[in-house]
Amino acid sequence: MHDEITQAAEGTPAGPQPRPQSLMFALFGSYVLEEGLGHVYSGSIIDVLARAGVGEHAVRSTLTRMVNRGLLQRQRHGRRMYFGLTAQTAEILMDGKRRLWQTGAVNDDWDGTWTLLGFSLPESWQRQRHDLRSRLTWSGFGALYSGLWIAPGDIDASALVSELGLAAHVKIFHARADDATDIGLMIRDTWDLAGVGARYADFEQRWSGWPGTGADDPLGVRLRVISEWLDTIRTDPRLPAGHLPADWPARAAQETFHRIARQTEAPARRMAGELLETTPVQVP
Repeated sequence: MHDEITQAAEGTPAGPQPRPQSLMFALFGSYVLEEGLGHVYSGSIIDVLARAGVGEHAVRSTLTRMVNRGLLQRQRHGRRMYFGLTAQTAEILMDGKRRLWQTGAVNDDWDGTWTLLGFSLPESWQRQRHDLRSRLTWSGFGALYSGLWIAPGDIDASALVSELGLAAHVKIFHARADDATDIGLMIRDTWDLAGVGARYADFEQRWSGWPGTGADDPLGVRLRVISEWLDTIRTDPRLPAGHLPADWPARAAQETFHRIARQTEAPARRMAGELLETTPVQVP
């Protein structure tokens, strides 16, 4: 079994090894949240993530860290340990599901509006500032100025601000740019277009040739491609396609992702059903 798993992991495209936590999110999002499963036996999690190239020690360490951060809950049954979703993680995975399958990486339907968010936090609130900036980046915002962030479209930023307990320190506006504003220049100044484009181009280059060899494991491939795609789109603000370079690589990369997702869906689901041992506990 070990040789089979190693061979399968080696059959996936060469590139940076996905972070174990990203793969864990892909696993729980695809085969625990969607299937309405209960808690999953740690040994079966180890078996599944081995197919994506993650060793047992890394899996156990990741599970422990995620429990300590409130991202997973742990239950003991006899001598076995089982792990399940917390309400917080279920919400994160639902948001990731929308980004994966509904929102898309290419913004062809921008209506010309922008969401502006200004904030002023005490200097000592470094953690709150980091959390706010991380959430804003995930939601498509870029720093127009140090305390003024902007995102294309009508973004419901009030929800994320309230979740962080920062509503009293944040002001949110919805607006349109004046004709005197060079939107293309503003976009280039506010967001790292070269960096975002390079991530899409790298994804496309590494995955466009799949399937590569007969050794490919559909479950391992699917977990890796979902994890890598989420990491790729995580910092993409979905800027208006009309203000991006004509050869913007997101469209081709997205087509490659969806092709691999379609091809691996059924066999990966069968394999996950055989490997994942669960308890009948309901997901929050």
